[in-house]
Amino acid sequence: MTTNKPKPVTLVLIAVAAAVAVAVFSMGNGDKTPATSAAPKPALTVAVAQPTPTNLPVTLNANGNITPWQEAVIGSESSGLRLTQVLVNVGDTVKAGQLLARFSGDSVQADVAQARASLVEAQATALDAASNAARARTLQNSGALSTQQINQYTTAEQTAQARVAAAQAVLDAQQLRGNNTRVVAPDSGVISARSATVGAVVGSGTELFRLIRGGRLEWRAEVTSNEITRIKPGATAMVTAASGDKVKGTVRMVAPTVDPLTRNALVYVDLPRNAGVKAGMYAHGEFALGTVNALTLPQQALVLRDGFSYAMRIEPGNKVVQVKLQTGRRLGDAVEIVQGAQPGERYVAVGAAFLADGDTVQLAPTVAATTEPKTAPALASPAQAATK
Repeated sequence: MTTNKPKPVTLVLIAVAAAVAVAVFSMGNGDKTPATSAAPKPALTVAVAQPTPTNLPVTLNANGNITPWQEAVIGSESSGLRLTQVLVNVGDTVKAGQLLARFSGDSVQADVAQARASLVEAQATALDAASNAARARTLQNSGALSTQQINQYTTAEQTAQARVAAAQAVLDAQQLRGNNTRVVAPDSGVISARSATVGAVVGSGTELFRLIRGGRLEWRAEVTSNEITRIKPGATAMVTAASGDKVKGTVRMVAPTVDPLTRNALVYVDLPRNAGVKAGMYAHGEFALGTVNALTLPQQALVLRDGFSYAMRIEPGNKVVQVKLQTGRRLGDAVEIVQGAQPGERYVAVGAAFLADGDTVQLAPTVAATTEPKTAPALASPAQAATK
């Protein structure tokens, strides 16, 4: 009986298939070993920033108007007189007692002369009445004059003296009218308004000028009732006018009452003279309320995502973790970290927006060897954080 032997071609095919299988298995095992042992590639070369204790100023913002410290109204004290001279204009600086305007005094001088003549007449009448009363009193004990007659002479003397006093009062009033023809400055300051016109006949009490007393201005800041207790007299305020001029002022007084409609109170801030601001300007300002120690990070280390502030914290092994932070005030490039960071932690200083949670980074050697200051946040320049 004969048996079928395998053909040579079949044996060759089986050998080739076995060799291919061994090669594929060897290649598969060789790929797995390097993949698990190789270190992850850094996504970015970054500088390091650490939360730094910084003394941040405590300020309170407010808005308000710049107004005169006190404004004097200079009016006419004469009635029915013609204005003949106006010697000052708006913006002029005047001194106390300086002549500002003059009224026509012709009619007043005539009235003064008439009043002086009436006084002389009353004085003559009083002198005659006094002489008669003196003679009557010498005859009182002789019986030549009755008591009634003596009383009449005495009464005439007193009446004449009263007429002299009345005539003197009229003369004084007319002389005062003459003095009122000269309008003078009641105090030193700056003329802020003028309504006086040459040739006008004005009545008594008509406003002629307005004067900013001493040229002093103040900022009347509006502060809410919740914040008013934080401001004390003597505090410093930095006022920024609409023109951009900045003026340093001092709190003079805090209003004792609060507006019942707006629930705001006024804070009166004295401004230095010749500060470049004008009355009527609307200004923004900040009250300095002291300082507080806080942790800060550079502005470049923060990333704004979905309306929240984040930073990339560097963990051991140079892996980064996205951390949500609560920020506060800002001082230049330094941002206060209210919550979420601790002293000694390391954060990506620049380029955090290009990293994702869990990425591996490489530290820039120049920044890692730098000692960070205690009073300001460590800032890394963009040139120190080069990307790969």
